[in-house]
Amino acid sequence: MTGRYTLAIDGSTYQGSVALLLESRVVAERTLKEDDGAVPRAGRGERLMPAIADSLREAGVARGEIGRIVCGSGPGSFTSLRVAASVAKGLAAGYGVELFAVSSLLLTVTGTQPPLPSGQYLSVLDAMRGEFHAARIVVPPSLTPLPIDGVRVPSRPTDRAVVGIQTEPSSIILAEKLEELAAAGRPFKIIGPGQQIDAHPHARGVAGLLKPIIETGPVDLASWEPDYGRLAEAQVRWEAAHGRKLST
Repeated sequence: MTGRYTLAIDGSTYQGSVALLLESRVVAERTLKEDDGAVPRAGRGERLMPAIADSLREAGVARGEIGRIVCGSGPGSFTSLRVAASVAKGLAAGYGVELFAVSSLLLTVTGTQPPLPSGQYLSVLDAMRGEFHAARIVVPPSLTPLPIDGVRVPSRPTDRAVVGIQTEPSSIILAEKLEELAAAGRPFKIIGPGQQIDAHPHARGVAGLLKPIIETGPVDLASWEPDYGRLAEAQVRWEAAHGRKLST
C-alpha cells in the first residue's frame, strides 16, 4: 500500500459525508446537502460520487495516491448505509486498496466542529418506529493510550486532537427512555441529530481515530456489510404481511 491518503465515507444518515485525509489531517471534506442546505432524502448515490470527486480535485489528489478507504459501519439508515458501503467497496476494489470500518455513532462524537470537550456522551441515531440506536462514547481528557475492547487511543496527538472511545456495542432504546435519560441529568450528554448536542456522524471524525482503525485491521471486502442495526422497513412490512421471515 503506497498511497499516503485516506478516503473516509459515512452514510449512516441522509446527511452523508466524505473526507480526504493526509495521515490524520483533513485536507478536503464534503457534506451531502441539497442546494438550499436541506438534508437530501433521495439521490444519495448520485451525490456521493461527485462529493468524492470534488474532494480529490480540491486537494489535487490522484486515485493512485489513495492508500486506504474507511467507511462508517452504522448503525443507521438502511438505504444510506447500503449506498455508502457499496461505493466504498467498489472504490476499494477499483483502487486496489484495503477497506476499514468504524462505528458511525463514534463518528458523531469525533466529527463534531468545534471539537467536543472530554467527558461521557450517549451517541444516538434514529432507528424509526419510536426507537434509537445508542452507544456510550468517552472522550478522554488526554491522549494517553487506553485500551477498551481491543482499540487503543493514539499515544501522540493528531492534527485533530479529539478522539473518542466507544465503550460498548450499539443497542436499541425506546424514545421514552431517551427522554427519561435527558431529563434525569445523567453525567453523560446526549449527542445526535436533534438531541442536546445536535450533530450528525461525519467522515472527518476518522482523523482522530485513524491509528486505532488501522490497528483493528481491514474488513473482508467480499463479505463485509454495515451494521444496519435492524431490518429494513420494507422487509419488516413484507414479513408482517406474509407471516414469515424473508429469506436472503
